[in-house]
Amino acid sequence: MQNGHDSFSGAISDPSTGAILKPGQVMQRQLEDIELADLVGLDVFGIGEHHRAEFLDSAPAVILAAAATRTKKIRLTSAVTVLSAADPVRVFQEFATLDLISQGRAEIVAGRGSFVESYPLFGLRLEDYDSLFAEKLELLLKIRENTKVHWSGKHRAALTGQAIYPRPVQDELPIWIGVGGTPASFVRAGILGLPLMVAIIGGEPERFRPLIDLYREAGRRTGHSPERLRVGLHMIGFLGDSTDQAADDFFPGYAHTFTKLGKERGWPPATRSQFDALRGPTGALLIGDAETVSEKIRYVDEVLGGISRLTFQMGVSTLPHPKMLRAIEILGTRVAPLVRKELAATGAGR
Repeated sequence: MQNGHDSFSGAISDPSTGAILKPGQVMQRQLEDIELADLVGLDVFGIGEHHRAEFLDSAPAVILAAAATRTKKIRLTSAVTVLSAADPVRVFQEFATLDLISQGRAEIVAGRGSFVESYPLFGLRLEDYDSLFAEKLELLLKIRENTKVHWSGKHRAALTGQAIYPRPVQDELPIWIGVGGTPASFVRAGILGLPLMVAIIGGEPERFRPLIDLYREAGRRTGHSPERLRVGLHMIGFLGDSTDQAADDFFPGYAHTFTKLGKERGWPPATRSQFDALRGPTGALLIGDAETVSEKIRYVDEVLGGISRLTFQMGVSTLPHPKMLRAIEILGTRVAPLVRKELAATGAGR
């Protein structure tokens, strides 16, 4: 199982003081986080894409390209690219360029995003939410397969044999499909034989098993090998030297962020009791010391039938930077080795 860290480059206010770091400081810390993740042996680092004040990740390929010059082994991916609101030609060019800079470490997680600001920003209609993504994914995959592209669709001008450059170092630039909880999205990924990245930010991970089974069955029926049908998870988590310390450090910022989002989406305010329930043995939060979190990862792997990648989202809570760096260190030097050792011993994971 690959382990990693996803970030939205958050410029989130401190819940106790209301202070916000300057954008330049956020970016410097972001690059330090990625550099450390590489040094401690994490497999992958992802940068999201948002178009709102509290996140500075509107151009993820730029951040990842900067990180590529400071790292050696870690894979660099979007988390996710909002493909519905982007031009697939430019997306491919940006990540092919990242692949050249990183010498073959770039990946794309393509999705529709959990926020909708990008649609009016780029002159798109929310009514076209589904058709935009389906059409643009088709074009992105066609560009991956062919330097010269012949294609036509509804939402973009046709391509009549134009060549798309540059081409990446990797023979096949990895493209994952990022999904939430829509069954059709799981089926589409399975039919296409693309790896799946599932965002689990609440509830219990086990409830996603029927959807993951649907993905695998759709892939099997289409003729794709089990090895091609990989499942990754994007989950909220945080590590500390003790479980109580990790929870106490993370909760104030977590509650601040989710209460603010709740006002937009009609959720109730985040409470400590709800938070503690979610970080329990079967809940969706991966928060605690190395042993506690490793055990929970093994549980999640088992109930979901084997996963290939798990990335931690630790940036939804404002934290002193040394605590974030310590969490990344624990994830790379203690959690990842524990999980790999246990899965190797039991023959689990995919």
